Amino acid sequence: MITQADLQYLNGADVYAGDGAKIGSAGRVYLDDRTGAPEWISVRTGPTGATESFVPLEGATLADDGLEVPFDQARITDAPRIDAGGDLNPADEEKLSAYYGLGSGPARLREYAVTEQQPAAFPHVPVNPGAPVE
Repeated sequence: MITQADLQYLNGADVYAGDGAKIGSAGRVYLDDRTGAPEWISVRTGPTGATESFVPLEGATLADDGLEVPFDQARITDAPRIDAGGDLNPADEEKLSAYYGLGSGPARLREYAVTEQQPAAFPHVPVNPGAPVE
């Protein structure tokens, strides 16, 4: 689960499918206006990173090498095209939620602006939760 504490590690992070295939790099993060919880991320795909696709952060995890999402590249690149600039309106969120098979709700999402003061390094996340952190 991605939390507000993880936001500092998402700026430009590599995004991977559950099978380990690299999909692209993290773009904009969208937070729920009511709770502040990270809900969606745009992922820059393609050879130049010019195409952005929305991916839900539900089920996503941070690892040493980037962000892992529970969807494959084809699913992400075939997602409905939504303008990734500014806030995500409820109709667009509903369309994306239906595409990814998620429940819907009356959320209003706002874009989260990552600042340069935030570190780009990932925290060490042990594979075995009981293992000591190196």
